[in-house]
Amino acid sequence: MKIFELKGSLRTDLGKKANKALRRQELIPCELYGGEENIHFAIDEKVLGKLLFTPNVYVIKAEVDGKKFSCVLRDVQYHPVNDKALHADFYQVFEDKAFEVELPIRIEGFAKGIQEGGKLAIALRKLKVKGLMANLPENLLINVTPLGLGKSIQVGQLDYENLEVLNAKNAVVVQVKLTRAARAAAMAAK
Repeated sequence: MKIFELKGSLRTDLGKKANKALRRQELIPCELYGGEENIHFAIDEKVLGKLLFTPNVYVIKAEVDGKKFSCVLRDVQYHPVNDKALHADFYQVFEDKAFEVELPIRIEGFAKGIQEGGKLAIALRKLKVKGLMANLPENLLINVTPLGLGKSIQVGQLDYENLEVLNAKNAVVVQVKLTRAARAAAMAAK
């Protein structure tokens, strides 16, 4: 997995007024869960933006007032009107403990169904997996070459070494749909 460096400052004042004051300074209040104790800190709005607006998933090396932590971004709360980040939750991860994270999928190959006039539809862009930090890849590779017209790949058909996929087994990840042109060609052939 890719690594993202993050520096934050510990916050002692908690509550609504303190958080509003932080946001006026273009700082985002954050929480770090999963360790011995929860840590309240603040980070720069622009730094968090670099982490949020990317399709990649990162293991974050956070430094808060000299203490270093490895964590993943768990949740972000946004303003309902202007879509600015209001609050972020991070979850501390350890090398020897398995944890859950959503990883993006990457499609490989040229499906047979597309060659026959179908259209590739990706239903899930990310899959939730559980594994050790050392075993987590940057993305999950799915080969669609054998997919024919009207066929799909479900979560239960996917298998990754040292990873457990947590999505519903019958959820469709990718499928080749029949287009109108393909249906017309099939009807004309009959």
